[in-house]
Amino acid sequence: MDRDKLLALLALKKVPNLGDSSIKKLIREVGTASAVLREPKGKLLKIDGIGAAKVKDIHNTEYLKAAEEELGFIESNAIHVDVYDEPDYPDKLKHCIDGPVVLFSRGNFNLKNQRIISIVGTRQVTSYGVQFCEELIETLVPLQPTIVSGFAYGVDITAHKAAMKHKLQTIGCLAHGFNQIYPKAHKKYVAQLEEYGGFFTDFWSTDPFDRKNFLGRNRIIAGLSEATIVIESAEKGGSLVTAELANSYNRDVFAVPGRTTDTLSKGCNMLIKTQKAHMLTSAADLIYMLNWELEEKEKPVVQKQLFVELDLEEKVIYNYLQTSGKTLLDVIALDCKFPSFKTASILLNMELKGVIKPLPGKMFELA
Repeated sequence: MDRDKLLALLALKKVPNLGDSSIKKLIREVGTASAVLREPKGKLLKIDGIGAAKVKDIHNTEYLKAAEEELGFIESNAIHVDVYDEPDYPDKLKHCIDGPVVLFSRGNFNLKNQRIISIVGTRQVTSYGVQFCEELIETLVPLQPTIVSGFAYGVDITAHKAAMKHKLQTIGCLAHGFNQIYPKAHKKYVAQLEEYGGFFTDFWSTDPFDRKNFLGRNRIIAGLSEATIVIESAEKGGSLVTAELANSYNRDVFAVPGRTTDTLSKGCNMLIKTQKAHMLTSAADLIYMLNWELEEKEKPVVQKQLFVELDLEEKVIYNYLQTSGKTLLDVIALDCKFPSFKTASILLNMELKGVIKPLPGKMFELA
């Protein structure tokens, strides 16, 4: 990492009224972050979309001093830094116009060529929401997705814990700098989460913790992944903002439906009703919509079905498909008397064993 480049970027991030998209625009026009800090204000004002308020304080040397201090904190705390125009910066976040120009991280992770989903929802998650989240992640284990969330109470920490339980990579996006952890009750998960993934933030150690920080945090959650899943939300809330951001980035959004009388289902039902989210009733919905069929290299080589060991539940579905032929997932679940989420999990395991194959429209048949 070029230290001068990083200092200049940090200084620009400190300039009032100058956001990430404006910084990127200035650099495109002028050439480098360091050049932007030296460019006369008159020339900067000629750049389309850059007004007087944005360049008013751009030559204030106090921001370079603040950048030096923050860089000292970064170096002394072994914080990794990714810059928006460099190869290691997360691929999907590169395509977000307001993606952070500088992204701080800690942990042990690799996001290259990974299936990445974000899971968000209410802090007051119900037992139904917890169960759905845990079963969704358990069913997806063979596909080895990376699970992104906000490390908050409720759905967030449920998703992180389920991912760690199954040794899946998981990323926590923070609404503050690495000088603290919020909520404090989640400090006990930090070491384990860094072992199985890590944390991202674009906030400094000197930034005060404020509720408005969650909006900035949410854009990273939405931007890192190819799809955002909302599990339980009231009519208003941060997860709905994350869903809106994901839509603005042209990413898929999924919402778990609930009863119309349930307060914590109103937000999800609204997303589905207004066609801002696909309805998610099981992992099979996600796999189908994202075209996450196992690639040939991921599929185990099997000899004949005769030599494949099936458990009792798999035998029920195998025998059923022998008689019925290709059948819809929901019909299989109904006729075999298994819940839909359980059926999706069984079918995925059977696909891994090579005894069934998925067809378009959530249909399945024997291989």
